[in-house]
Amino acid sequence: MTSPDVSPSAPGLSASTKPNLSILTMLRLGVFNMGLGIMSLLTLGVLNRVMIEELRVPALVAAGAIAVHQFMAPARVWFGQMSDSRPILGYHRSGYIWLGIVSVAVTAFCALQVVWQIGDRIAAGGWGPAVYPWVGLLGLLFAIYGLALSATSTPFTALLVDVSDEDSRSRLVGIGWAMLMVGIITGVIITSIVLKPIELDAPIEQVQSLVNRLFIIAPAVVCGLAFFSTAGIEKKYSRLKSRSSLRDREDSLTLGRALKVLTASRQTGLFFTFLLVLSLSLFMQDAVLEPYGGEVFGMTIAETTQLNAAFGMGTLLGIIVTGWLVVPRIGKKRSVVVGCSWAAVCLLGITLSGLTGNPTVLLTAVFCFGIASGILTLGAIVLMLDLTVAETAGTFIGAWGLAQAIARGSATVLGGGVLDLGRALVGAFSGGEVGQPQAFLAYGLVFTVQAVGMMVAIGLLSRVNIQEFQANAKAAITAALESDMD
Repeated sequence: MTSPDVSPSAPGLSASTKPNLSILTMLRLGVFNMGLGIMSLLTLGVLNRVMIEELRVPALVAAGAIAVHQFMAPARVWFGQMSDSRPILGYHRSGYIWLGIVSVAVTAFCALQVVWQIGDRIAAGGWGPAVYPWVGLLGLLFAIYGLALSATSTPFTALLVDVSDEDSRSRLVGIGWAMLMVGIITGVIITSIVLKPIELDAPIEQVQSLVNRLFIIAPAVVCGLAFFSTAGIEKKYSRLKSRSSLRDREDSLTLGRALKVLTASRQTGLFFTFLLVLSLSLFMQDAVLEPYGGEVFGMTIAETTQLNAAFGMGTLLGIIVTGWLVVPRIGKKRSVVVGCSWAAVCLLGITLSGLTGNPTVLLTAVFCFGIASGILTLGAIVLMLDLTVAETAGTFIGAWGLAQAIARGSATVLGGGVLDLGRALVGAFSGGEVGQPQAFLAYGLVFTVQAVGMMVAIGLLSRVNIQEFQANAKAAITAALESDMD
């Protein structure tokens, strides 16, 4: 079967001259995503815990600084176009991937050193003007981290398109997603081994020494995985030169063009709003879950990273079960409704688990929340594929991806802000310092807001009509794109 993005070309340039990907090669490519999973654990599983719990950085500041890298997502446009037209080290994709992943590793370690400086100044004089320049520098480093991540991940995604055809692409993407979850679990294992000596309320000098070691070992492993995953792949398998058009791929979208597509018709606007509320509700706990485990449950840094493993395994299980059993039996919209409803219940369970103070109860609740996340994520993705038209599929899906990245960054900031608001409210009502029982209420506010958001998402989804979309969205999207070009 011929891929629709391959046009007839001169002899010797046909995509058929390139070998097809074997399962082993797909698994090898998936190792790159495994590395990205490890890096995500360092930022959203370790660094946020250290900043909020050990160093007492305000949650809004910690979450906001970390979330800066998510807001760099529009840079994917530029890096994608650069990798199309300007090779580095003799490669269109691999050079960007290698330089980008090294930059990610170096920037993460530098950001950690700035975090220690922030902690020293808070310990010496509390939160004040002496801390502000360091917070600004941390935000700048996370912006650079986001740019480096875009520089490596976007060309890698483009490489997956270049080396695959229509028949193999879905398997390649599925393997990559599964390997991302494996990476998170692998990161938990590495983190647990390196940080195991750190006890609760350990001296900050011990925390600093071992976390520094982790931020050297793990990024070095990630760089090694990236080189192993991609070395020689582009030269042997890439069909880039034989592909006729790359105009509508995700990395050619601007944020403005994405928003035009997403709001082109009533139904696209409704579905975009649903996805925005869903993303905010799903990811608000990103920056606060590990501090919750430390402050309320007395879990060490190594133990709180297990929350990421529980969530990742639950999500993977939820996606597998949904794809094989749930969607075929009850349909896409009902699958999303089930996922959102279950997620709301699990979020309340995460909140109420704080009453027990038992880490096993928390891990179980997080695992169940991961299953719910897998159900609603797969249901939403499959539904999204229905809510498009063939002529603009790449543009619409690319626009969704770009907007979702911005929404996830906003959710991280919102989670930190709601936690700080909860602390302020609890402190005002209790008339003093926020201790462990009061902290449970502050964190519970974050999870409760998420649960309410899930219910709002269900309400928005009920107004989405696939038939109406298919009847008029094609003309509306085409008109939006034409006006954008004018």
